[in-house]
Amino acid sequence: MLFVVSTPIGNLKDITFRAVETLGEVDFIICEDTRVSSHLLNHYQIKKEMISLNAFSEEKKIEYVLGRIRNGEKSALISDAGTPTISDPGNRLISAAIREGIQVVPIPGVSAVITALSIAGLPTDAFVYEGFPPQKKGRQKFLSGLATEERTIVLYESTYRIHKLLDELNKYMPERIIVICRELTKMFEEVLRGKAEELISRIGEKELKGEIVVVISPLNWIEKEIIDN
Repeated sequence: MLFVVSTPIGNLKDITFRAVETLGEVDFIICEDTRVSSHLLNHYQIKKEMISLNAFSEEKKIEYVLGRIRNGEKSALISDAGTPTISDPGNRLISAAIREGIQVVPIPGVSAVITALSIAGLPTDAFVYEGFPPQKKGRQKFLSGLATEERTIVLYESTYRIHKLLDELNKYMPERIIVICRELTKMFEEVLRGKAEELISRIGEKELKGEIVVVISPLNWIEKEIIDN
């Protein structure tokens, strides 16, 4: 059996009782970075063998992990933060487990995408999640495509490229409302709302550190009431 366990995106209290119970009962835990995951496990006094599985090692370790599960062990897949496989490694492992008839069980919890949508004040009846924009090749084509999107858009962006993204959004969709959610659930949580030009002016040269989720209003959506945080 393979459990897919959601973990906090910042505040360690944002974990379900079921998740803690599951992590305490499995035989081993598959994680992105053992150093990061050890903070969570130590906080809840969970002492389990951890196996690192990231974008570079996933293919090599799949057979080893599945072999142990076939031999009767239970395992949990977690990511550094949030729900596994959402812009994180693990999809190939889960696909391989399903092909072998191994039961894959979700233990739901926090997702940065849903957390940001819940406070954005934008339509959520239909939305599209596009992960991280391409860094170089295909980036402009990607953004021009989003300019015609009629659903709310959710992106992740690096702290090193958020200023560039705002400049690009001001070019491709200057009338859209943009919500920047930074360091969600953490001590320095910050939510900024406005059109791209307004945000560029407010932020200036300030470095926006930490994890960033960007939510963009749909094409032709009429802003009725936005409360600025």
